Amino acid sequence: MLSKVFSYKLLVPVHFQPVTEIPSGKGILYISSIDGKRFEKSVIPISTKAISGDVNIVVDVRKMFQSIVGFGGAFTDSVGINLNSLSEQTRRNLLEAYFSENGIQYNLGRVPIASTDFSTREYSYADKVDDFEMKSFSLAEDDYKYKGSGSLKEEVNGRYYRSYAVYLMKLVVYLCLLKKEVISTYFTTAFIYVDSPNLKSLLEFSKRLFFNFLRFFEEYAKNGVLYWGMTLQNEPFTGVLPFYKWQTTLFTAQTQRDFVKVTIGPLFKGNNFTAHLKIMALDDSRIFLPGWADTIYGDPDAAKYVDGIGVHWYFNNFMPAKILTVTHNRYPEKFILATEACTGSLFVHGPILGDWYRAEEYAEDIIMNLNNYVVGWTDWNMCLNEQGGPTWVNNFVDSPIIVNATADEFYKQPMFYAMGHFSKFIKSGAVRIDTKVVGSQKILATSVVYQGRRTVVLINKKSTPTSVSVNDALTKQYLHFTVAPHSIVTLLWDKQ
Repeated sequence: MLSKVFSYKLLVPVHFQPVTEIPSGKGILYISSIDGKRFEKSVIPISTKAISGDVNIVVDVRKMFQSIVGFGGAFTDSVGINLNSLSEQTRRNLLEAYFSENGIQYNLGRVPIASTDFSTREYSYADKVDDFEMKSFSLAEDDYKYKGSGSLKEEVNGRYYRSYAVYLMKLVVYLCLLKKEVISTYFTTAFIYVDSPNLKSLLEFSKRLFFNFLRFFEEYAKNGVLYWGMTLQNEPFTGVLPFYKWQTTLFTAQTQRDFVKVTIGPLFKGNNFTAHLKIMALDDSRIFLPGWADTIYGDPDAAKYVDGIGVHWYFNNFMPAKILTVTHNRYPEKFILATEACTGSLFVHGPILGDWYRAEEYAEDIIMNLNNYVVGWTDWNMCLNEQGGPTWVNNFVDSPIIVNATADEFYKQPMFYAMGHFSKFIKSGAVRIDTKVVGSQKILATSVVYQGRRTVVLINKKSTPTSVSVNDALTKQYLHFTVAPHSIVTLLWDKQ
């Protein structure tokens, strides 16, 4: 196994073994740990004899919950810039690490409309005042330069650039070996500055936003890129903050509700480019739940157009994950999708190469989300440079993959493997099943079933090895193993 050794004496491997078939009467265990294991594979026996461990986990396929949509990350401009800084082969290797069968098999991608804090400048698509129908709309150079790379070329402002978005999306479809509609992509809404003196009403404003969205979808559709869903606005409540550093638009729950029922809902559902889109409200911290959902779903004229809620992981310490279950129980027909997370945004900013504890943060949050009815989990930037950018507002953060353009190489962080313990093994369409953990509060687990195959993902936050016994309540079978200190484990076995 190839690896690079960084500070903190942690390892960042660059290869791992692919998943294989599971032998009859056996389970397969994959472990990553603080001591350098990365998807280390072992085969363990299935027993009909009850075996007790330090920690006992009972999974029961007779108690099923939400279906899983998937896992993925965002195609920000910064991601495109860092991909473009690599040679063609290294860039492809990075994308394969995320999307191929030999990688961690992402199936969600988040694509921002226009610029974000992870761009090199502020830009939008139609800056002409009072152009409510977006006749002046055009994609920016950045869309062609940074949201993909490949052989197709498009002219922008008289110059030709490789059509990055088209190449990326088509390459991702190819690498995943999946039907196109399974490559679930969605976007955060435009970060628009509204400065027209003639915006007299919500209706005028919302129509302007609608045409901005519509033109975005039209332009990408012309290049063969179709989207699965959309969020109405990235972190809409940040617009109330007077000194907020980067692009935003203020929505309250009430104005977002009215935006949906007055404009977005009826106009989107009546348009061929947008009728199929899954519309998600909120796209902000879960501290706003269940109130935000109550406002949106409490109005039948808005609720009929909204398919789900998007949540970010920021400020989770102020609101326990069980609020997601509270929200689900009130509106079980609507889904909840985790739409953004990243480490290195507070206290210690930027990347810490090889840091294990940030991987634990990811794994714990994913488990807590899944165990509270969330259908998928989306990381923020899929790759950043060694500083944690570029970012025009110096908002340097960490990423599962760090790019060293000078050496034409990239480093898979422990967070990459934390993501992979879920994304590689939990298929879209898998169903979460009942999971009970007894014996330690520092071991967390979640379980799913897919076509008879059981998958358990657990995290051991203890500093000591721990014996674990997993009991399949339906078949009365047991799997026993020991987990290393500070480790993440995925266990798979088929119904016998």
